[in-house]
Amino acid sequence: MLALIQRVSRASVEVDGQVVGEIGPGLLALVGVQPGDGDAQVARISQKLLGYRVFSDDAGRMNRSLDDTGGGLLLVSQFTLAADTDSGMRPGFSTAAPPAEAEPVFNRLLESCRQRHAGRVETGRFGAHMVVSLVNDGPVTFLLRA
Repeated sequence: MLALIQRVSRASVEVDGQVVGEIGPGLLALVGVQPGDGDAQVARISQKLLGYRVFSDDAGRMNRSLDDTGGGLLLVSQFTLAADTDSGMRPGFSTAAPPAEAEPVFNRLLESCRQRHAGRVETGRFGAHMVVSLVNDGPVTFLLRA
């Protein structure tokens, strides 16, 4: 499982012109599920999403986590994140879990984050064409792996 996280001032996701998820300050996480991902990967990525220290403390150092700040979390499923880009000029998707496998894993991640985080946890719509808008704060972007 992969999560590309971006520290944001605000972020939203639209489906068919309707906002289906939005947050203020916090993290936008684009999540790619890989074949074989399960409960262990969900636990590890949710721990990292909520505990990774990417927010500034009073001294200006990245020393505070999403749990520390109470900020929002916008989770967006993105199978292209798990694409194979090692050869050729066209991505391959055999390294991404098929939708029937990926959706339940993504939903478990969403539920885990909602249970563990006191702040707002929003999402897009799995498998839909989504328009994601964000204001990257920093910019601060990290790729997390489980």
